[in-house]
Amino acid sequence: MGWQYRVALPPEPVVAANLGWLSGYRHPRYRDTALLEEAVQVFARPRPLIEGASDLGDTIRVLPALFHALWTGALSAPLNEPLHERVTVTAGPGEWASA
Repeated sequence: MGWQYRVALPPEPVVAANLGWLSGYRHPRYRDTALLEEAVQVFARPRPLIEGASDLGDTIRVLPALFHALWTGALSAPLNEPLHERVTVTAGPGEWASA
């Protein structure tokens, strides 16, 4: 028949926790196109999440949009380490996006 299947291993606990957190920001209501354009410029070179968020404005308003950008791949961070305010974020999809 030509059918094939693969058995995938469960993700590492830290990766699963990070993806669970970011999935809460997948809804389009968190998308802010104007802020995203600025965020791509702010994170053109890798820097801590909180520093970039502070440069973009009120962190309470900005962080949900940045988490949405991380979810969609507009920004990237290493998901194999816990997400926190000092995690290094950069513009564009990371290595994990192609996996």
